[in-house]
Amino acid sequence: MADSTGNTTDHEAAHQPPLRKASWKYIGPGIVVAATGVGAGDLVATLIAGSNFGYTLLWAAIIGCLVKISLAEAAGRWHLSTGRTLFDGWASLGRWTTWFFAVYVVVWGFVYGAAAMSSSALPLQALFPDVMDLKWWGIACGLVGLVFVWFNKYAVFEKVMTVLVGVMFVVTVYLAIRVTPNIPDAFAGLLPVLPDEKDSILNTLGLIGGVGGTITLAAYGYWVNAKGWTDTGWMKVMRLDNRVAYATTGIFVIAMLFVGAELLHSANVAIASGDKGLIQLGDILEEEYGTATAKFFLIGFFATSFTSLIGVWHGVSLMFADFVARLSGRGQAKGEEVASGERERSWPFRGYLLWLTFPPMILLFEGQPFRLIIIYGVLGAAFLPFLAGTLIWLLNSPRTPREWRNGPVSNVMLAVAGLLFLILCVKQIWDQPWAEFF
Repeated sequence: MADSTGNTTDHEAAHQPPLRKASWKYIGPGIVVAATGVGAGDLVATLIAGSNFGYTLLWAAIIGCLVKISLAEAAGRWHLSTGRTLFDGWASLGRWTTWFFAVYVVVWGFVYGAAAMSSSALPLQALFPDVMDLKWWGIACGLVGLVFVWFNKYAVFEKVMTVLVGVMFVVTVYLAIRVTPNIPDAFAGLLPVLPDEKDSILNTLGLIGGVGGTITLAAYGYWVNAKGWTDTGWMKVMRLDNRVAYATTGIFVIAMLFVGAELLHSANVAIASGDKGLIQLGDILEEEYGTATAKFFLIGFFATSFTSLIGVWHGVSLMFADFVARLSGRGQAKGEEVASGERERSWPFRGYLLWLTFPPMILLFEGQPFRLIIIYGVLGAAFLPFLAGTLIWLLNSPRTPREWRNGPVSNVMLAVAGLLFLILCVKQIWDQPWAEFF
């Protein structure tokens, strides 16, 4: 596909609007991306890291946040500096990006929909065990998410996400304080030391890569636009917002690492990987601190899972709507702003909402088909190297005004992110049972 974005000129860059002062009162999309990006899987992975290695990998969790800051900032900078969406930029790089995204968004959405509904259902079933079965809780969560996103625009969506993030924050910080962290050991964990165990490098890279979001990093630019930030005058605001996002993410994962280090590592207690590990943690908390603490934790677990559900329902549907508009020739013209609610009212947005909700319900009843899960795993692992690589390409080219192209620090951070996720992608592909696939 030919480059349809056109080269920007220094004359265009000279007529950018004045920069608004970065202010906390504007914060919003960062809260949304933090809430969406930190799911139950991220918390349990960090919990297990604390359980296995104590505070040793605290530094890796922090680096994971810094890496994701660079990716989300780059996505937001592309949207604000060019007046174009990220998919519009991808499309300018060639038809291969369209094919990759088309396959990814269909397969990923089908499997993720079931995973998100199941994850949100687990804490509800634990809180109300006699009400209904897990799969029916999952269906209820999916339907509530569908109705909420269908009938509410970004402003209401952001407010609800902010409230749920507040619940997540209070619960995780409370647990971290409740287990009485060893502060000297925690500071020692800031030193970049690898555990003295087999595969410690890959485990460390996995923790770094697993902190805070995959496709939601790409959705950040769409939420920035939905907020009404549509030009470079919002650049300072966006950067502050992005830092708040990953500072919040850092607090969540560090708090859970503290819980793993103190509650599980010191007692040599192992928990399962995946969302069920958090249910086990709830049982352990009940034994140690009583029923009230356990229920409080389950409420935080639900907030964590449900924010990821409605965040993906909204953010990835925005991306899909842009994808369809670009394919149909109705993509955004250079400099043309898309009204904040226009994509949210479009049939592709609502069609993808339905795709995320109803077909995945089949998997809640019948389990996840083996071949589909392998494809899902490979595509998911490939997305972040794809995102990092294409952002380097776009933000070092004439597609981006010279003033807003990557500097040395941005290029290094994006290159590190790309290399990290490429290694994790190769490992993910290598670990798949391909013989059974065929």
